[in-house]
Amino acid sequence: MSRRHAAEKREVLPDAKFEDRVLTKFMNNLMIDGKKSVAERIVYNALDRVEDRLRRSPIDAFHEALGKIKPAVEVRSRRVGGATYQVPVEVRPERREALAIRWLISVARGRNENTMEERLAGELVDAVNSRGAAVKRREDTHKMADANRAFSHYRW
Repeated sequence: MSRRHAAEKREVLPDAKFEDRVLTKFMNNLMIDGKKSVAERIVYNALDRVEDRLRRSPIDAFHEALGKIKPAVEVRSRRVGGATYQVPVEVRPERREALAIRWLISVARGRNENTMEERLAGELVDAVNSRGAAVKRREDTHKMADANRAFSHYRW
């Protein structure tokens, strides 16, 4: 990591079907071995399944699901003296989005439906309904931050 200056954030192009930048970031995170067309097909088919199940705009459902997964606070390790404390800190908006995307994908990969499309669609529907493992992960993160509120004066 360079000490001179932080790397500049590159702006991603909106996706072809919905003209949405967040969806492009999601596809890029889902992509394995540079196979973007495979990732696009998985995401678009999953969104079609979500539309069939929820009877509403799939992109709105996607954003609502991400909104319910995004964490507001997290804990960070901070070494003070000889002890390490878990200090609760607010999450920056870019990191909030990145964590939600990462959690959604990892949880979907861990589900036991047959195809990735089904897994992703199922997890999106669960997130919209405020259940599912990705939403639970957010709740656990918030609980941990709440439990360590006593150390919040160590924030930096």
